[in-house]
Amino acid sequence: MCGIVGYTGPNQAVGYLLEGLKTLEYRGYDSAGVEVVGTDGALHGVKCAGRVSALVERCETANLVGTTGIAHTRWATHGAPTERNSHPHRDCSGRISVVHNGIIENFRELRGYLRRNGHELVSETDSEVIAHLIEDAWEGPSRGDLVGAVRSAVGRLEGSWALAVVCADAPGQIVCARNGSPLVVASTSDGAYAASDVTPLASVTSHVIQLENGQVARLEQTGRVSVFDEHGVEVGAPSSMDIDWDASAATLGGYADFMAKEIAEQPEAIERLLTGRMGSRGVLLDELALSREELAAIDRVYLIACGTSYHVGLIARTLIQTWAHVPVVCDYASEFNYERDVLVTPNTLCVVITQSGETADTLTAARRMRGMGCKVFAITNVLGSTAARESDGVLYVQAGPEVCVASTKAYTAQMVASALLALRLAEARGAMGHEEAERHYRDLCALPDLIREVISRSWQDKRAAAVFRRAHSALFLGRGVNATTAYEGALKLKEISYLHAEAYPAGEMKHGPIALLEPGFPVVAIVPEDRVHDKTVSNIQEVIARGATCVAVATDGDESVASLVEHVLWIPAAPDELLVPIVAVVHLQMLARYVARLRGCDVDKPRNLAKSVTVE
Repeated sequence: MCGIVGYTGPNQAVGYLLEGLKTLEYRGYDSAGVEVVGTDGALHGVKCAGRVSALVERCETANLVGTTGIAHTRWATHGAPTERNSHPHRDCSGRISVVHNGIIENFRELRGYLRRNGHELVSETDSEVIAHLIEDAWEGPSRGDLVGAVRSAVGRLEGSWALAVVCADAPGQIVCARNGSPLVVASTSDGAYAASDVTPLASVTSHVIQLENGQVARLEQTGRVSVFDEHGVEVGAPSSMDIDWDASAATLGGYADFMAKEIAEQPEAIERLLTGRMGSRGVLLDELALSREELAAIDRVYLIACGTSYHVGLIARTLIQTWAHVPVVCDYASEFNYERDVLVTPNTLCVVITQSGETADTLTAARRMRGMGCKVFAITNVLGSTAARESDGVLYVQAGPEVCVASTKAYTAQMVASALLALRLAEARGAMGHEEAERHYRDLCALPDLIREVISRSWQDKRAAAVFRRAHSALFLGRGVNATTAYEGALKLKEISYLHAEAYPAGEMKHGPIALLEPGFPVVAIVPEDRVHDKTVSNIQEVIARGATCVAVATDGDESVASLVEHVLWIPAAPDELLVPIVAVVHLQMLARYVARLRGCDVDKPRNLAKSVTVE
């Protein structure tokens, strides 16, 4: 969830390093720092708590000069978000500097060892121990060999890490190492680069090398990149990939914020995903890497995810069970990893849903299931991510870069991807004929225009946002598949406006949450025209009877709802009620954004949150 950038080459490093950190701000962070190897043969750095903009100001006065450097944005795990705990971290000599993403699980033992051997540690972090371990190796048998010193240090670590290391006594070099946390490097005619994901590299190259677990890379000023395996043997053909989007895709392009931009991009993202997915013999999901016979034999599906992706899993569960008639278990990855009794047969399929493809809990669950002999399939947005590389098959949702921490376009695209998977399973199992699958596919293809219509009605959300301006809490209600829409709407409101919100299936309101209701209390009810419509209307009447203020998401022309509530967020009728969540949630995304802006919040970079949770 932290960000790493590194550069060594003929140019001044600090400009690129700071720009790289700016592109990584979406990942979430609370402090930042930069370090360069100066022309005087010493390390020079600046660190601060807070935003990259504050770091930029400090760097302007510090006048950092050097063509080799590393930089970092930190999301605090060990130690408060202070300047002292910010990265980079140096060793005792001040000649070695390290930036680190991940968790060092045995750092307490290592701190004790280092202190007993005369090292002075100045921060509260787990990361600082790495710099001192490299110092030990550098002063021992690895002197003059930064790769060897880093390999020696990581050999003593337990946990996860992505590292970038510079040493004043090895000018022009950056050494990187990876285990668990993502790291990519690039070789260009203009120098060598490193980053925790491809976003900072898109402006300088279209081709990157992906470090595998246990690998170490040496970056040189000439642009040469050498990759070594866990035994120190140089890798002849390291794993690589092409970046398939332009750097401008991660710019605002005239929008007020990235959340607004990404909400607007949802129709096009879904169209990209759906194009060419229906053939003469059914839904085309060649990425599954499973034959029709293997799909037909599947007897149980596990859907594993966290956060917003977990809500995708809840929708996917309904779609798969309804269309394919397969039992489905949907679980939070963070809980699933500690469950003792997981029922797996040779015909069990595990689907991990992760926007970034780097979510630590989800990856742990995927590895556990593969270890039990289960086929694992990933639904993700990030090309070449760890989830994609470690799965038997992968469906990329093709939403493009999502910069806002709160997911919008990846969420709706993941739901559509889940629908495609459900259709493919249904066909393979004989639960659905080609003609019926084709009809459902046409229904999916109608969604982009329905979402465009909802986006054109954003003024409804802007007006309704006033209900929440001075609220202290809110309640979201829905039934059936739209109970999940309520969960996602409440999560979005919490994430970016810091307004407490709870979500329940509407029928559960009387079993406790109704005690919250009082005059003016905001309640959002998702009440489309579906088989449980009248039941949800009854719940709205109970809300109104207690003086609460109700905002309803309702189907065009539903006067039975409009006559009851103060604000209606209208949605066009969907061709299938199981697809309503993909349309209805867009109103809740826009509503959360307007509420956050009214409350003066940063919608793209909410406090304490990270885009990709890469530590457990």
